[in-house]
Amino acid sequence: MSPAQAKADLYRDATRVLWIGLLINTLLGVVKLTGGVMVGSFALLSDAVNSLGDVGTSTALLGAMWLAQRPADNEHPYGHTRAESVVGLGVAVMVAVSALLVGWETMRYWGEPSQSPPIWVLIVAAANVVIKEVLYRYTASVGERSNSLALSASAWDHRSDAFCSLAVLVGLLLVRFGDFGIADKVSALVVVAAIVVSAIKLCFECGHEMMDAQADDDFVKDVRLAAANVAGVAAIEKLFVRKTGMENLVDIHVQVDGEMSVADGHRIGHNVKKQLLQRFHTIRDVLVHLEPHADDEPASEARSVESQTSIASKSSSS
Repeated sequence: MSPAQAKADLYRDATRVLWIGLLINTLLGVVKLTGGVMVGSFALLSDAVNSLGDVGTSTALLGAMWLAQRPADNEHPYGHTRAESVVGLGVAVMVAVSALLVGWETMRYWGEPSQSPPIWVLIVAAANVVIKEVLYRYTASVGERSNSLALSASAWDHRSDAFCSLAVLVGLLLVRFGDFGIADKVSALVVVAAIVVSAIKLCFECGHEMMDAQADDDFVKDVRLAAANVAGVAAIEKLFVRKTGMENLVDIHVQVDGEMSVADGHRIGHNVKKQLLQRFHTIRDVLVHLEPHADDEPASEARSVESQTSIASKSSSS
């Protein structure tokens, strides 16, 4: 499989996961919103806002995935892969604000009793826990395979939703069978807190990526080892790997024999780039800088001193 085809497969799998999440969250959000309005449950309403917020997240990320695959142009020579982080940051802020508004409404009606929910509402809450856990496992597996921060965050969002729905289920059970009317509103605040924490975490992760932080240590080590094994490479002086969406940009300083020709050095640099692009499908581009190997420097200095001595000797004799 060619690197281009492998990269296309990664985007295809990521897009499929987001579409599945979008459709399921839309269905769950509508059902929970309907149930929350019918029974007056703040916990169910807050969980509905959570699901509908996930619809917005998936929609925005689908747009970012489409934009990320556009080729580089004059204004964006490094491509458009950073769109994933930009969109993720905006969506995280939007979801956090929505959750805080639900929390505010919950506090406004704190003293009012909650209605006892019908059995079908409890079934919806229980089914949501199971569905969200399945979505978490599926999305997490694709996120790990594609090295996508957005998919990993989306996966943990599903896991957070599963715990939130569990809190909602417990609150509704306490209202129906334990006559604890306040449990519904406590569950709503638990959900709000979980959403805000997840949104803040996603903000930091997106900001971290947008500041060109070094990629994962294990990935950087693998890249260094692969480059060092290319014929003609004496050592790797510097290696910077910037994560950008599901892909990576590599800047590498390769040490070669200082006595070889420019053409030979260029060939080795080209082989390093070719090797990295073929082996690591998430690498978008490689910038190779050639340096003379450290062991060559003393010999060069010696030749320089010898040359200067010869010139000085000729000058004195004349």
